[in-house]
Amino acid sequence: MRPLVTGEKIERLMFALGQSVRGPGTIFFTGGVTALLHGWRDTTIDIDLKALPEPSGLYEALAQLKERESVNIELASPDDFIPELPGWRERSLFIARHGQIDFYHYDPYAQALAKIERGHTRDLADAESMIAVGLVDRAKLLELFAEIEPSLIRYPAVEARVFRRKVERFVAL
Repeated sequence: MRPLVTGEKIERLMFALGQSVRGPGTIFFTGGVTALLHGWRDTTIDIDLKALPEPSGLYEALAQLKERESVNIELASPDDFIPELPGWRERSLFIARHGQIDFYHYDPYAQALAKIERGHTRDLADAESMIAVGLVDRAKLLELFAEIEPSLIRYPAVEARVFRRKVERFVAL
């Protein structure tokens, strides 16, 4: 088992990726990285990211950095689990630029909805923290859910009615 990831390790990883890749691209962090860099968690188990567009040499760099930094890196984002939210790129939050890579937090609304759908205690605490620090507004969260609700048919693992109830319950808190 690899050691837990800290904010310092994320900073080193961003810098090293910026130095290692051979072309421009954008990396969107999600989950624990957002929690770490916004300060409501001190550690996370892994680094979840989405690259779009993928910089040349990204996978080679990730493989090397995963071993050198002793971190778990997963290619995962909210749109792997729930429909892509309209405007997610515009709501993604800039973190830094290293080399030719721009680093962002993946849209907090998409992160919150994916966490609410999964429903684990830590996920719900993260979604609450996103509200507490001003990244997410409850009313807007419900609006965005309504926009993706018709597309849930493409996600057979997600029960649309159950997901709606989870979101409504969360928004009502």
